[in-house]
Amino acid sequence: MRLYAESSAVLAWLLGEANADSVQSSFASAELIVASDLTLVECDRVLYRATLTGDLLEAEAAGRRATLRRATVHWILFRLEDEVIERARRPFPVEPIRSLDALHLSTALHVRNLVPDLRLLTLDRRVRWDSRYFPSSARS
Repeated sequence: MRLYAESSAVLAWLLGEANADSVQSSFASAELIVASDLTLVECDRVLYRATLTGDLLEAEAAGRRATLRRATVHWILFRLEDEVIERARRPFPVEPIRSLDALHLSTALHVRNLVPDLRLLTLDRRVRWDSRYFPSSARS
């Protein structure tokens, strides 16, 4: 299985949320995991916010950042290239799409041109928008 790891799934795994086990299982069975550098930004921002609100101790957040770094060493990370940004600026078949979600979807579609059997791993219903693009999306 080849996966595009969208932020909602990565965060559920990283924070030990309800679907963490199924996301971990998807990661473990994947032969390839792809993500956007946007995923790393979003994960870091959530961890910083959690320490500021008192939901996580700084040491816990640091441990989770380290866990993410260890995992992403084995992932392919895509930058927000011009092609991705241009696609995100155009309408999608199902709207409205939030800006960051549009960037994830655009990145995943770009990667899907390179990896035709790519599956979208997301827990966000707003990102699971069109089965014509991702008919076998992983819905942990």
